[in-house]
Amino acid sequence: MNRQMRRQSQRAQGSRQAQQPMEMLQKIQAELENATVEGSAGGGVVKIVMMGNQSVRSVEIAPEVLEDVEMLQELVMAAINDAMSRVQEMTSQKLGTVTGGLNIPGLT
Repeated sequence: MNRQMRRQSQRAQGSRQAQQPMEMLQKIQAELENATVEGSAGGGVVKIVMMGNQSVRSVEIAPEVLEDVEMLQELVMAAINDAMSRVQEMTSQKLGTVTGGLNIPGLT
């Protein structure tokens, strides 16, 4: 009976240890969803604020670029790509604390 109790205790402890990384991952995911990054292009004439879940929160365009539509389109794309890159970098850094630096597909 003593051996069986030890096994149950070890299983319970293993289960708690397995839950800790999952709880940390959920906490980090919640933090990332609420975090913001700013991407910019053209020396800051176009700025994009993006949430950690990659949704765009705001777009700021300097009036002087409104006259050149093609340039404006390119600057908006560049700013969005910059913001997305920053979100991915932030995500990798935060998730690295849970994954120990391992690149796990689907998480980063």
